[in-house]
Amino acid sequence: MSAGESVSRGRRGRRAGKPDTRAEILDVARRRFLLDGYQAVTMRGVAQEAGVDAALVSYYFGSKKGLLGAALALAVNPPELLRAVLAGDPATLPERLVRTVIGVWDDPEGGRPLRLLVTSAGNDPEVARLLREVLQTEMIGPLAERLGGADASARAAAFGAQIAGLLLVRYWLEAEPVASMPVADLVRHAAPGLHAAMRGPARRPPPPGISSGSSSARR
Repeated sequence: MSAGESVSRGRRGRRAGKPDTRAEILDVARRRFLLDGYQAVTMRGVAQEAGVDAALVSYYFGSKKGLLGAALALAVNPPELLRAVLAGDPATLPERLVRTVIGVWDDPEGGRPLRLLVTSAGNDPEVARLLREVLQTEMIGPLAERLGGADASARAAAFGAQIAGLLLVRYWLEAEPVASMPVADLVRHAAPGLHAAMRGPARRPPPPGISSGSSSARR
């Protein structure tokens, strides 16, 4: 048996990397993400269906977030973008996030796939479900962990809802004046609400005379 035959037999059942292997992996990943949702998809499962070793998928895409971004043809991966912004000072998180997100989405090349993805979600339930799972798992979850404290998940969800609303109004509905507002003005108007979401609702003391320990409350 020659060395070449030995290598060939050792790889039986798995395709080695070749020029179109990456594209084949992405075809499988795109189909699986849309059919099964983000949480159900594993890199090992994608590798198995594509007929390649799982290490090759990791080599090409690094992580499931990276695989998702590539499968959806995103020049910028939103979960990875958020994690980079979260690494900074929490006191300026809203300003940094609005400035970064709008800068990416406004970009003629990098932002176009993101804008198309949001438009598709409005018309395709499978795309909408995929985005919802990614938002919850890879964006709301890490934000809640970064915020910490009581009601962190609720505060992170309120924060995320405001960002999502801003994107929908600017890029899908294209409603003025938000659609054409300069980034600096968007930051100035949106940041206060995002800061409030991070803090959560203020705990108001009960009105005088109706506290649980007052005599009037016992009557």
